[in-house]
Amino acid sequence: MTRAPKRPVKRKTKQISKRGAASASTVTLTDMLRGGDDRHFRETVFLMVRALGHLEFCREAFGKRVGLTGSQFAVLVGVAYCQGDIGVAIRDLSRHVRLAATHITTEVGRLEAKGILSKRQNDKDRRSVLVRLAPAGEKLFQDLTPYMREVNDILFSRLTSADMTRLHAILLQFADNGERAAEFIRRKETY
Repeated sequence: MTRAPKRPVKRKTKQISKRGAASASTVTLTDMLRGGDDRHFRETVFLMVRALGHLEFCREAFGKRVGLTGSQFAVLVGVAYCQGDIGVAIRDLSRHVRLAATHITTEVGRLEAKGILSKRQNDKDRRSVLVRLAPAGEKLFQDLTPYMREVNDILFSRLTSADMTRLHAILLQFADNGERAAEFIRRKETY
């Protein structure tokens, strides 16, 4: 007696709507919705995270190439472009590279210990110091610049001057909104 082969058992599967398991919108701002749907908004946020991750990766790679962290690289470049003839104050450097002044102070100390930066008292404001590239920092920056140029040319290819102007304005607003969102989260969370 031969047994008939087992027939596959049909299992009932749950039907998932187009919106997936979540039916609630993640945003209520009408300008962020298309036909009441937040899918395009979410995709844009995911793209932003991906793009910013690529930028962070590049910054870390630039630093690693010369034995620095990404933050130290940002400070190096910030000093190179802001130092002028006399040096740059920590507060001004902080504004330029968009890192907290306390973080800048820490990284400046580390870069000074490596002989990359030098500090001196600010004659106009005795409470602050002025930071400059030391000769080793100048060389490091000059050696790194061609590589940064190659990578940046790839990163920003196919963008126009007008695109960069719009992007700059959007990112300024988004950075401000991000600070407000972070403050909201800090108020709501208990750490």
